[in-house]
This record gives sequence, structure tokens and C-alpha cells, in this order.
Amino acid sequence: MKRTLFITIVAGALAGMLAPSARAQVENTPEAPPPPAAPGLKYEATVGYGYSTLNQVNESRYGMQGVEASVARYWGKHFAVVLLGDDYKWATSQGNPGNPSIDSLLAGPQFRMNIFGPVDGFFRGTIGAEHTGGENETPNISFAGGIGGGLDIRVDRRFAVRISGDRIGASFSFANNSPLLNNSPHLTWNTRASVGIVYRF
Repeated sequence: MKRTLFITIVAGALAGMLAPSARAQVENTPEAPPPPAAPGLKYEATVGYGYSTLNQVNESRYGMQGVEASVARYWGKHFAVVLLGDDYKWATSQGNPGNPSIDSLLAGPQFRMNIFGPVDGFFRGTIGAEHTGGENETPNISFAGGIGGGLDIRVDRRFAVRISGDRIGASFSFANNSPLLNNSPHLTWNTRASVGIVYRF
């Protein structure tokens, strides 16, 4: 009984002496510095391979291949203004009349949201101008606009793979249009699809 009481008293005394030292050591331990704030990525640039139908050229049998590129500036995580340009010059096969090409420059709002994990979706509406070359169509440059969207699959913080599509309307006359129609233009819609790389900075 006396031995147990003696051990209890000694243990209590040791705990009392060591507690301030342990507490002081914990209090004097420097806290880990917070991680540096990650810089915001407000801009994104994309470039990729694209395919477009060629509905504004009569007797056209094949679409066009080309290059699409865009630059977007984001305000926050979801809203941006995008500038979209493309150049289609290569037919998918022989058969289109003349030597057609399509060039356009469009701009408008773009909205982005996360779907799941590394996959983001986006939607855009754009207006601008479109030119159809090699067909002597009227007008030389037409007002154009449309809607589009797609998916971004993030590879890392800065890079992503983009799959996108747009439907762009413009107004051109038929090639060799009848003078009786005064080369009157008609509304056409071209569907486009592209695969490319996104870089955010």
C-alpha cells in the first residue's frame, strides 16, 4: 500500500514538472507558413483542327478542313468574352465547284462550368463577319453569327484538351446567281466541329 502511494506521488510530481516544459515547447513551435496564393488564370488560348460544312456554296458536295483558334478573357470562374477565328481551305475530297474557302472572325460571351472531375463544359454565342473565297459570291464579306459549345478535359492546371462545335449563319448569294434575282443573298448555316489544345494563363 505504501509502495503504491509512493509511486503515485513520484509520478504526479514528475508530470507536474514536465508539463510546463512540454507546454512551452508546443507554444514555441513555429507554425507552418500558409501556402502561397495561386495566381489567377484569367486568359485562355486555344488552337486546333476543324471541319466545316459548306452550305453557302451551291453544288457543294464536301466540307472543308482547316484551323480554328480563340482567345478568351475570364472575369471570375464562369464568364468570359471570347474572340474566335478560323480558316478553312482544304476540301475533304474532290468535288466542290471552284476553289472555295471560309474565313471568319467572331466574338461574344462565353460561359464555363465544371461538369465533373477534370471535365468542364462551356457555351458561347458569337457575332462577327465571314468571308467565302474562290466562288465570286456576293457580298465579299457577310455579317455572321451563331452559337456553340463543347467540353474541356483538363490535363493539368494550365492545359486541357477541347472538343467543340458551332453552328454559324451567314448570308451569301448563290454562285452564278440569276441577274433577275439581283444577286440576292440567302441565309445559310454551316456546322463546325474542332479538336484542339487549351492553354490557360
